[in-house]
Amino acid sequence: MDTSKVDLFLMTNAKYFESHQIPAIKGMIQDLDDDKFIVLQTLNLKDPTVALILSLLNIIVPFSFDRFFIGDIGLGIIKLLTCGGLFIWIIVDWFIIMERTRQVNFETLQRALMYNA
Repeated sequence: MDTSKVDLFLMTNAKYFESHQIPAIKGMIQDLDDDKFIVLQTLNLKDPTVALILSLLNIIVPFSFDRFFIGDIGLGIIKLLTCGGLFIWIIVDWFIIMERTRQVNFETLQRALMYNA
């Protein structure tokens, strides 16, 4: 595949991944065919900033929107039923939700590559 396509994909989507994941992602997508590369462009990657905003809103309305947004449905239900672990879990999520969102995005990318390999 053309390295400019790979670099363009990484530049436009770098905010969705941890910086240490970028070289691994580059290695995974360099050998893709063009038709499989299109699948990467259609992935539904979650924005870590949106997840943080949803997490901050939990202090007003503790509905676990952040966990539901990134697909952690089970944890979202538990967080909802416990009022965010008596608000402790809500505060902890302010610090870890962006990293968790990027990890979920990386796992989504890996699944898409394995499924379309």
